[in-house]
Amino acid sequence: QVQLVETGGGLVQAGGSLRLSCAASGIIFSINDMGWYRQAPGKQRELVATIASSSSANYADSVKGRFTISRDYVKNAVYLQMNNLKSEDTAVYYCNGVSWRGAWGQGTQVTVSS
Repeated sequence: QVQLVETGGGLVQAGGSLRLSCAASGIIFSINDMGWYRQAPGKQRELVATIASSSSANYADSVKGRFTISRDYVKNAVYLQMNNLKSEDTAVYYCNGVSWRGAWGQGTQVTVSS
């Protein structure tokens, strides 16, 4: 059974930084792609960053140049470094697969004050 646990959210001022972490278990982590998603109040969940098993990464245009996704194969973890945060980045952030999908975790709240 896949389990995904997101941590690292918080309240930050615009222009600040946060680093989110996702601990994954129950999957063969090394051969699976991973992604970070977010859901803002009243909006649909959107995919903001993906990382392949090869560690190649892709980003939504809205976060390109500000967010960096990375993974640790030893710790079975995925990270999202978020810099130059904007108020529109306020959302609950989740990790999950891209070509596969496990049960959604509880997410971690990111709130950016302007």
